[in-house]
Amino acid sequence: MSASEDSPRQGSDGPDAAHRRPAGLDDATVAALGKLSEALEVVEHARGYLYGFHRLTGKADLALGEAVEMLRQAGQEAIADEIENELVGRNVIHGRWTFQVVEDYDDNYYATFKAAESKARDELAGGKRHLFEAEMKEDRRSHGRAHHEAKP
Repeated sequence: MSASEDSPRQGSDGPDAAHRRPAGLDDATVAALGKLSEALEVVEHARGYLYGFHRLTGKADLALGEAVEMLRQAGQEAIADEIENELVGRNVIHGRWTFQVVEDYDDNYYATFKAAESKARDELAGGKRHLFEAEMKEDRRSHGRAHHEAKP
């Protein structure tokens, strides 16, 4: 067991090995990796909204098609034709449906962001995730109390 593993902060009651700071890793780097992880979490959240936008836009287009059919059944051919020709199946961004927007985001931004965050963790912290948060947990929890355990 290394000296860092024996410290009260990271002893047997502390985080598991996957969440212990590697020897020699300084506070500033742990904080920077924590901020990088935070930024990735925001991108993950934004990606969820993008997928929500994709699904809702598709659902709206299908409902629009149903509305066009209902207008036709009600004898409103002219307005049904106008809405169908102008809106049903329309690109949301020039030349693109939402699936293409999602694919472009995933391939050209999200994947690059994930790779950069992963590379930084691999090179600086041996691939360990959430070191900043694990240390925050150690600082904030009440040691020895139920529901404040270090590990599951």
